[in-house]
Amino acid sequence: MLWWTYQQLRMGKPDDRIAVIEKLVTEDDPESVGPLIFALKDKDAGVRCVAAKSLRPFNDRKAVEPLIVLLRDPVPLARAAAAETLSHLGDPGAVNNLVGLLRDPDPIVRSIGARSLNRLGWRPGTDSQRVLQILAMGSLHQLVAMGPEGVGPLLDTLRNGAPNKQFAAVKALGDITDPRVVPAMRDALKKPSPAVRIAALGIMERMGDPALFHDVEKLLRDENPSVRGAAVEAATRCGATRAVPSLLTSLKDSSWEVRKATADALGFLGESTAVEGLCEMVFDPDRDVRESVITALGKICDRRAISPLVQAMLDAETTVRSKASGALRTIDRHWEESEAARATLPKIQAALRHPDYWVRHAATKVLEQMQIDINSLRDDEPVASAPRDGRPPHIAAAVLADMLFDRDGAFRLAAAIALGKVREYDAKTILSAAIRDSDLSVRTAAQAALTAMN
Repeated sequence: MLWWTYQQLRMGKPDDRIAVIEKLVTEDDPESVGPLIFALKDKDAGVRCVAAKSLRPFNDRKAVEPLIVLLRDPVPLARAAAAETLSHLGDPGAVNNLVGLLRDPDPIVRSIGARSLNRLGWRPGTDSQRVLQILAMGSLHQLVAMGPEGVGPLLDTLRNGAPNKQFAAVKALGDITDPRVVPAMRDALKKPSPAVRIAALGIMERMGDPALFHDVEKLLRDENPSVRGAAVEAATRCGATRAVPSLLTSLKDSSWEVRKATADALGFLGESTAVEGLCEMVFDPDRDVRESVITALGKICDRRAISPLVQAMLDAETTVRSKASGALRTIDRHWEESEAARATLPKIQAALRHPDYWVRHAATKVLEQMQIDINSLRDDEPVASAPRDGRPPHIAAAVLADMLFDRDGAFRLAAAIALGKVREYDAKTILSAAIRDSDLSVRTAAQAALTAMN
């Protein structure tokens, strides 16, 4: 009844003809090869693709030549299907035709063509073929082994490839020593893909070439915060002290990650010209930024930082207070006796009335270090100092309070549960904020902790 099968493959909708092909495969009859080869010439590309794939299990060499013809099909998916089936049939006569697919305009066809050639055991006979194979497989890092000879294909990929290929090309170029690499990195900084720009900045950072500073500096104003962060690191390496004025501008970036990276960079450079700008950022709203700023001030070791660092010792976050204490000791082991520290007394006095117990507690400790009697600072307004029930704060309460703002939800949950168990009254303010946490389990634990204190 093959005549009827041929008739069905000539009429009906494409889906109907595909159903006929699928039935032929399930019947597993060698006589089905003829109709399947016939379907390779169907006017619908989808039917041609299904027919090509369906020929694999029959392993019939009669299909080789028709499939080779299909390698020239105008539809990429049809060419790809023919290439895959030819590799499964294992006929070495198809190799030369599959090599031609390494130059196919479609990247998917090129990739499948290269895999099919590998399956058939083909090995490039020339450097040109090897380059084509590497490009088709997308393993651009293999071009690094070719040295300068691999630069040309990588530059072509950087100019014309998809963003992911451009990214791989930049990474590969960074591992090749060739005068064409630096101009290529400059071009990569102008690519639309942020990932490509970041990769190029990483290569430039590693190069540390002062001639690249102005190219890198422009990206400190990039629209993407991740690119700006990478530019900070590259500018630091390429520009050294020249980068300080631009970095001081980045120190006020809208992204906390960029501000943190900038503070780290200024600390690395150790330039005293950055002290005033860093001092302004000691009170940044982000804890990580404050910590990096304080660390940078400690590295620069300039006495102008004493006053803001003393104020940082009144921070609500334990880790910030600890960083400030360490930085002060680095700058001046006897900072407590300095005029700069004494100038902060009004701030310390105001902190004694702060609604957060831990800020009040920190202010008291600073006064003790400065050997100043707290009673000498009190006026008619009472100073809030002790918890409501007179109990001293739990020894772990400060650490637990900091954990309630950790990025890890598991830490925040553990802190909320622990605060509920120790029933630390002065943590109520922080727990009240935690009931608005993005994590439902943290909100529930915080609410339970507050209930336990009432």
